[in-house]
Amino acid sequence: MNYNNMSQMAIANIKGGPLAPDIKGVVTFKEVYGGTMVSANISGLPEYQPAQNGDPIGPHGFHIHENGVCRIGDPADPFQAAGEHWNPTNEPHGNHVGDFPVLFSNNGRAIMSFFTNKFKPQDAIGKSIIIHQNPDDYRTQPAGDAGKRLACGLIKNYYS
Repeated sequence: MNYNNMSQMAIANIKGGPLAPDIKGVVTFKEVYGGTMVSANISGLPEYQPAQNGDPIGPHGFHIHENGVCRIGDPADPFQAAGEHWNPTNEPHGNHVGDFPVLFSNNGRAIMSFFTNKFKPQDAIGKSIIIHQNPDDYRTQPAGDAGKRLACGLIKNYYS
């Protein structure tokens, strides 16, 4: 098989941490004309709960983070080694390369696809995907106040 003639693809297998161990799924990145098609199929998400003491649960912030590390570390505040949102162009939050639309839990499942022209799949390899407890507000600097990190996945090469 000649991989040089194929569209570049990357994949992240998502696994929940101690705050949401039931989360699992996959995020794929497929090179398309002018950018990347990102597709997510996630299950085990907590259902939406209105804000109590300021923080709702869901919709869930969803980002590429700068480090390809999914080490749990502190179980009360996991996945901190993944670092901040991927932001190679030093943009304000809301316009980071790694800023994605939120995930809405539908009986624990979220399936979504979207296009971005900010990167190609090969650019994201070696980074991580993080799913957060709270929605991203796309304003608060530097990371959108999306709350605890519930799940993580390393972005790796994938050839189909």
